[in-house]
Parts: sequence; structure tokens; C-alpha cells
Amino acid sequence: QVQLVESGGGLVQAGGSLRLSCAASGGSFSNYAMGWFRQAPGKEREFVAVISRGGGSTDYADSVKGRFTISRDNAKNMVYLQMNSLKPEDTAVYYCAARPFTSSRRADYNYWGQGTQVTVSS
Repeated sequence: QVQLVESGGGLVQAGGSLRLSCAASGGSFSNYAMGWFRQAPGKEREFVAVISRGGGSTDYADSVKGRFTISRDNAKNMVYLQMNSLKPEDTAVYYCAARPFTSSRRADYNYWGQGTQVTVSS
């Protein structure tokens, strides 16, 4: 059983940056691929980024490619999402999630955090 806790959300102006963090506990962190998803009001939760267990492979939603970077530190049981050039449409609750292998499908993920709010003002 893996527990995930996100942090780092907040209010930022368009064009600004934020770094989200996700702390994992209760399992062998390096055995899990880690994903970030987001959910805006009235919309379904959508894929943002994923990183493989060793960190050597990443994938991004087209809407964030070139602006967001996912990374992980297996020694610290942490995964990060660096978000640059933020846009108002990036406003959402951001969730980290874990599963054994990489996937961009929400339904594939076994473990989820509680989420952290990101609000981008125009």
C-alpha cells in the first residue's frame, strides 16, 4: 500500500512557474511508475505526465509539452512536476498517482494522492 501526499500548489500569475512535489510512503517507491493528473472544475481528470520507475522514460500530454517537466528522486521517495509558462487553462487540482508500469490512462493507476490546487490568474 502506497500513500501519496502532494504539495506545492498555489496561486500564480499567467507566465509564472510552480513546482509540485509528491511524497510517497508505505511501499518500495522505485517499484512504481509515477504519474501526474489534473482535474479542472466540471471536467474529467486528465493525464499530465508520467515517469518510469528508474526515471529514464517520461511522457507528457500535448497540452503541457515543452512547459512541464516531471522528475523523481528515488532516494527521497519524491516525484516532482516543474510547471513553467503557466496558463489560466492549467488551473486545476493536481494529483500524483502510482502504478507498477507507465501509463497515461487514469483507470490504470492503483494509488492516488489527495491533490493540490493550482490556480493561474490572467
